Amino acid sequence: MLRAIKTTPLHRFSSLTSISRSISTLILAEHDGGAIKSQSISAVEAAKSLDKQTSISLLLAGSGPSLQQAAAHAASCHPSISQVLVADSDKFTYPLAETWARLVQLVQKKGEYSHIITASNSFGKNILPRAAALLDVSPITDVIAISASNQFIRPIYAGNALCTVRYSGSNPCMLSVRSTSFAVSVDSSKCNEAPISQVDLSTFDEDSVGKSRYVNHTAQDTERPDLGNAQVVITGGRALKSAENFKMIEKLAEKLGAAVGATRAAVDAGFVPNDLQVGQTGKIVAPELYMAFGVSGAIQHLAGMRDSKVIVAVNKDADAPIFQVADYGLVGDLFEVIPELLEKLPEKK
Repeated sequence: MLRAIKTTPLHRFSSLTSISRSISTLILAEHDGGAIKSQSISAVEAAKSLDKQTSISLLLAGSGPSLQQAAAHAASCHPSISQVLVADSDKFTYPLAETWARLVQLVQKKGEYSHIITASNSFGKNILPRAAALLDVSPITDVIAISASNQFIRPIYAGNALCTVRYSGSNPCMLSVRSTSFAVSVDSSKCNEAPISQVDLSTFDEDSVGKSRYVNHTAQDTERPDLGNAQVVITGGRALKSAENFKMIEKLAEKLGAAVGATRAAVDAGFVPNDLQVGQTGKIVAPELYMAFGVSGAIQHLAGMRDSKVIVAVNKDADAPIFQVADYGLVGDLFEVIPELLEKLPEKK
């Protein structure tokens, strides 16, 4: 059961009784290319906020050498990780929600964790609701702060208000956390290796995982930084008018070593693929520098980038909402501004 309570300043939160006498956390981790994704490491950082003495286990699933490489990386990527659990089977070659949800149910039955945490990205959003349904609990999504083991803060109304939620249900308390709110500042070279254990899959019921099947996976072949973790993001809106014009954004990103983002309107118009969408229904980003060209600043888009450290906006409409959150704004025609920037910026070394 979830109960929303009146939002109060962080310094006024009273200490609450722990949701259980012993805090133990399971992190549902995503890996790629033999390494743990940074969003999953941020989930470990979030778990530290539950309790200083919490035991943190990292769950990995997959098959083949890349899984073993990812397990080795997981064991030494963060000092707070107590153990790494590995589910090695062809059933987990692709991260389908049905198989993962059944795996979480199996691991929870054996480990009896008080909390289960994953990143609030496509991986976590795909798995968490189904796993929560199997465990008969209510998940709490998009957590941006943890004030106690059963009290959390999450944005509502597209980030225009913050809601404090107290969890009073049975274990496990299941959370998805915004990685941009739990920055990782750990020197992995100084971490001790956590033990790696294999998950016993002898009782895993393959026939009950549903009728979904993996079809294919497509990804852009680019050397640009990942949008979710980039320090600089250059975003274009519908004002660019065409996919051909959107290439100006890509050229500018190449010069600045930045990731490319887009508004939902630009994605819906077919200028770029939907994995570049920034916003409430896209990716949540918080780079050091966010540059928006031809972006009006709809509330759904602002929800995905308003935590950026420095926001620069270029729009020919002086009344565009994006200027209300921008640190620097330029009222001008992007078709004149971007070529001038491309001309004056030095080539990336």
